[in-house]
Amino acid sequence: NHPPLHVHFHLHFNLSQSHACLRLVFHRRFIMSKERTHVSLVVIGHVDAGKSTTTGHLIYQCGGIDKKTIDKYEREANEIGKSSFKYAWVLDNLKAERERGITIDITLWKFQSQKYDFTVIDAPGHRDFIKNMITGTSQADVAVMVVDASQGAFEAGISRDGQTREHALLAYTLGVKQMIVAVNKMDHESVNYSEKRFVAVKSEVASYLKKVGYKPAKIAFVPISGWLGENIKDKSKNLSWYSGPTLLDALDNVTPPKRPVDKSLRIPIQDVYKIGGIGTVPVGRVETGIMKPGIMAQFAPSGIQAEVKSCEVHHESLLEVGPGTNVGFNVKNVAVKDIGRGDVASDADDSPATGVTSFEAQVIVMNHPGKIMKGYCPVIDCHTAHVACSFTNIKDKMDRRTGKVVEENPEFIQNGDAAIVTMVPTKPLCVESFAEYPPLGRFAIRDMRQTVAVGIIKSITKEVIEDED
Repeated sequence: NHPPLHVHFHLHFNLSQSHACLRLVFHRRFIMSKERTHVSLVVIGHVDAGKSTTTGHLIYQCGGIDKKTIDKYEREANEIGKSSFKYAWVLDNLKAERERGITIDITLWKFQSQKYDFTVIDAPGHRDFIKNMITGTSQADVAVMVVDASQGAFEAGISRDGQTREHALLAYTLGVKQMIVAVNKMDHESVNYSEKRFVAVKSEVASYLKKVGYKPAKIAFVPISGWLGENIKDKSKNLSWYSGPTLLDALDNVTPPKRPVDKSLRIPIQDVYKIGGIGTVPVGRVETGIMKPGIMAQFAPSGIQAEVKSCEVHHESLLEVGPGTNVGFNVKNVAVKDIGRGDVASDADDSPATGVTSFEAQVIVMNHPGKIMKGYCPVIDCHTAHVACSFTNIKDKMDRRTGKVVEENPEFIQNGDAAIVTMVPTKPLCVESFAEYPPLGRFAIRDMRQTVAVGIIKSITKEVIEDED
């Protein structure tokens, strides 16, 4: 009773060649039924908290990967002396990062619960990955935050420097309002399945998440062992004191996302491929509206227009693709170099996206060592775009909780402050207001290799495209 065998294409970047080469990878996976609700999941937390291992186990226990494949990975992992990486190995193998080095940043992988089809976006936890995490998290409906309960490791993860805090704040600001906390490594000798340790970790994380804006009462805290697979799908005898849901049950209890079908089309571009015999294929997630073959796509900020010949999702040609889905679409008569990551595709005949000359945003400074003044020019990450923008005006400083103005035209802002600012991109950029298109209206400000502030866009000044005679 095996699920059907599917042929999957994985796009690999072959470092010795400048073009992306296609390699066929065969593996079993069940077909995701079209009727079931699709939920995107991002897995966040400190490096070594056990994200990949936990995610790999979830996928393994819920039918994404067959036992034979796992056994093969186990043998290979043992050979290199990393037996505990068996499940993480699964994900890394799917990312084909083992021998390849550079691949598409964020893995898309699938499993099913009773109610939903899940796509996992595995966001790695090192500092350098936070930029990817921002563009990745903006694709997620739910965040599973993995925290390491073992003595010392938990304290390091939640400390001021740890990424656990930063990830939670990012997820919240980027609109991921549903959170599940997996308290991992309950099997570790320093924890030994202790309820007392679980309660201590839970209260510390809850108080932090509350400061960020989450409501801890609505968050499931689930004790697990990602390595032993305990309390992931089935209840564990070692955690008999715990009466709440398993990790899979908690995922099954999430509120399904409402998809903005009625808005105009917006697809932030993640990658552009040149595929032999087909041509130029931009890839991105439909954030709002409907993508279908036959429409005239307009790319912002360049203003380039091109007819869409076909749309593919998981290598199946579709006549329409709605929000929340990653799509590859083939466009006529456009060179790969004319479209890039960070561009936004829209329908030329229905409120198309354009570049902006400036935008007004509310920013919250969370991790900046000094004072931010007019003229500050950090990089902002908004949807898939990564562009330096200059603070040309700091209009109002406000109270973060009430939104009341506490100072007009302040000379500077610093850690903990919220302010309304005007920003001007240093090169062409397409963004939208958060109220109209949330995924294109939230951003992170990065400087000194860390996220120093987060923001949401209140209004934009569109670039006027001169009509060519």
